[in-house]
This record gives sequence, structure tokens and C-alpha cells, in this order.
Amino acid sequence: MRKAPNVFVIVSSLMVVVAAATWVLPGGRYERQVVATDGGQREVVVPGSFTYQQANPQWWQVFTAPIRGFGRLSQIIVFIFIVGGAFAVLNETGAVAAGIAALVRALRHREFLVIPTVMLTFSFFGAAFGMCEEAIPFVLLFVPLSLALGYDSIVGLCLSFLAAGVGFAAAFLNPFTLQIAQGIAGIPLLSGMGLRLVVFVAATTLSIAWVMVYAVRVRRNPQLSPTYDLDAARREELVAKLAEEPSLSRTHGLILLLLAATIVLTVWGAVARGWFIVELGGLFFAMGIAAGVVARLEANRLAEVFLQGAKDIAGAALVVAFAGGILVLLEDSCTMDTILHAAATLTGRMPPVLAAWSMYAVQFLLNIAIPSGSTKAALTMPLMAPLADLSGVSRQVAVLAYQFGDGFTNMIVPTSGVTVATLELAGVPFSRWFRWLLPMQVVFVVFSLAFLALAVAIGWQ
Repeated sequence: MRKAPNVFVIVSSLMVVVAAATWVLPGGRYERQVVATDGGQREVVVPGSFTYQQANPQWWQVFTAPIRGFGRLSQIIVFIFIVGGAFAVLNETGAVAAGIAALVRALRHREFLVIPTVMLTFSFFGAAFGMCEEAIPFVLLFVPLSLALGYDSIVGLCLSFLAAGVGFAAAFLNPFTLQIAQGIAGIPLLSGMGLRLVVFVAATTLSIAWVMVYAVRVRRNPQLSPTYDLDAARREELVAKLAEEPSLSRTHGLILLLLAATIVLTVWGAVARGWFIVELGGLFFAMGIAAGVVARLEANRLAEVFLQGAKDIAGAALVVAFAGGILVLLEDSCTMDTILHAAATLTGRMPPVLAAWSMYAVQFLLNIAIPSGSTKAALTMPLMAPLADLSGVSRQVAVLAYQFGDGFTNMIVPTSGVTVATLELAGVPFSRWFRWLLPMQVVFVVFSLAFLALAVAIGWQ
């Protein structure tokens, strides 16, 4: 399989394309006004106010645009660094791994509870704090467990990787996607929580039911498994690794309680106190330090782990800056509103439901090239938010369309580094995983369209 282009290559290429387009597109401006909202104030586009004007073509500015994009989205970029470092410290303590291992041991003789319990746990982690890369090493635990219970490697992948991916797509708290998208869209963080919880429960229930039906079938007839030949050869070897599970200590328990308290405080702070990116970033920073202190990490080790976590996520943070650079080019050339006007002319003729579906389709297709959720939020929400205003669709619906288009396909696109790494670790060829997951992806498309239609129908704000 041909190697997919690096996301920096994609975003940089988009910058060049956008700069070239500014020499062709006419300039234009919408009038904007500040309106009061439940979360404070928001700048919105005034419908019908678009006028054409002289464009300002860009060329050498492609080299300065990323720097200006960093300044434009600096709070969000620093937030990504802080959260990456904090969760690196959390993972270093071993608390999450020990907690999952303890849960698996407790359910080992209640096999019928393993799939719903473990998948619900990982789906919650994906929805609550954006577990993604963190789910990769758990396949080393769950693939052997799945084989030991008479299932296959596919079920083992679903227990952690698929479940976390579903929660990531149906997130109600995820700081890497939902909170960034809402912040850029100018709506209160964690607003619209009621419907988001319904979406999370529905998506998680659907995925658990799907996997349980498959698990029962493959246990009765192992030859139905796409990985039957692979599993038969390695079952005994993999089962032996179960003895390496970490034990849950009192320290691990305290750290897990700290994580739970952080999640509760995040919801309370955003909903009751109006906390935004800065306050929530500070909360995650405090959690990371506290977890390191409880785990008795030496100060130097804590700092090293935190910095390594920030380094690991630096690519995503810098891509956000480059995406911000694209917006700088569009704004400085006076062509962003021209594009917005063209899109609004098209979607404005559509019923609101079709407009919402169109936004979902754009995010869905874009995710094939750019799997990074934070990158797509920075790239698309500045356009999607005002487009929603002009199309009779709420900005909450635009954010939901972004979530659905970004999240579900992450588990099947070959451009996702997490997907490729997880499958490699699990020993499952991408082609077999793709064939197995494709029907479920079709169901998720229908699921997404249905909930977007519901959100529009009830006037979700």
C-alpha cells in the first residue's frame, strides 16, 4: 500500500492552493454584528449583507501565515500541549492500565459481561477525555483475552480500539475535538449536553450490540472470523501474556479518583462557571501534576514525562497553527467571505436538514485526507460556524456534523496513524479489518444523518 502523505504535506499543499486561489477568486465581505447569547456575546454574519470588493492576492505570505495562524489560535494550541503532557503523566503512573486490567480480571468468569463492560468503559474514556492514541497498547491485553474467551482478534480490537473510537466520535466532553470546535465556533463549551449524552448512549449501545452479536456467531463457528487462520496459529502464545497484567494498587485507585474528579470539575466549570480554554487547560495541568505527586514521581521524572507528552502531540498542535495560517490567507485576501457566500448560496436553497447533511459530507470526505480532529476543527469551523448562521442551522448542529464526520471514519481510513499502529500491534491486516468494519461504517453514516436531522428538527441550540 502506498504511504499516505504526511498531514503537514497536506496542510502545506492546501496553503499553496489557497494562495493560488486568491489570485482567481473575487474579494468580498459580509457585515458582522455582535449578538448576546446564553454564554455571553458572539460575532455573527449578517445575512444578505455580502458585497464584492477588490481582492488582495497572496503569495509570499504562505511563509508567514503559519506564524500568524499560531498567534490567532495560540490559546487552543497551548491547550493541546498542556492536555498532551498531563495525560502522558497520567499514563506514566500506570493507573489507567491497572484499572482496566483489574476490571478484566473481575469479569474473567463472567464472559457475557466482558464485552459490554469493557467497551462501555473505553467508549466513556473516548467521549470524556478523547482517548485515542492511549488506547493503542491495550490491544496487547484484550486480543489475548478475547482469544482466551473463545472469540477472535477482531473482538479484541473492538474492546478497546473500536469502543474508544465510537466514544471519540460521539463525545460529550472530549477536549481535543468537541471543546476546540465549540470554542472556535463561539458557543459555550459543553453546551448542548443533553442531546450529546443521548448520542453517546445510542452510539455506544449500537456498537456494543453489534460486537456482541458478532462475538456469539464467531464463538459458535470460528471459521466465520476474518482472522481465523492468524488466530489459530498464535492463540496459545498470546494467552500466555495475560500473566503480565499490572495489579491495581491503592495509589492507582487514588489517581483514578483524581481523574474522575477532573472530569466532574470540567463539566461543572464549563456549565456552571463558564470556564473556557484557559481555565480547562489549567484544570488538566493541575490533574497531571497531582497524578505525578500521588504516584511519587520525582520532580525531574514528572517534568520529563510531561515534556515528552507535549512533544508527542506537538505535531497536532503545529498543524493547528498551519490550519490557522490558511484562514489568515483567506481573510487577508478578502476571499473567505466570497467562499462563504458561494456555499451559503448553495445551502441556503436547501432545507436546513440538507444543509446539515452537506456539512457532514464535507467533514466526512475531508477526514480521509486529514484524520486529525483538532486540525479539522481549526480548518473548518471558522467557515462552518458562519455558514450555519446563513443556512438556518444552529452552530451546535455544525459542531455535531464535524464530530460525526471526523470521528467514526477514523477507525477505517488508512491515513490514520492510530489505526495503522493499532492494527500492526494487534497483528490484524488492514484489508481484513476494513472488510469487517465497512458494514458498521455504513450504519454509522445512517446514524449520523438521523441524529443531525433530529437536531435540526428540535431546533437544538
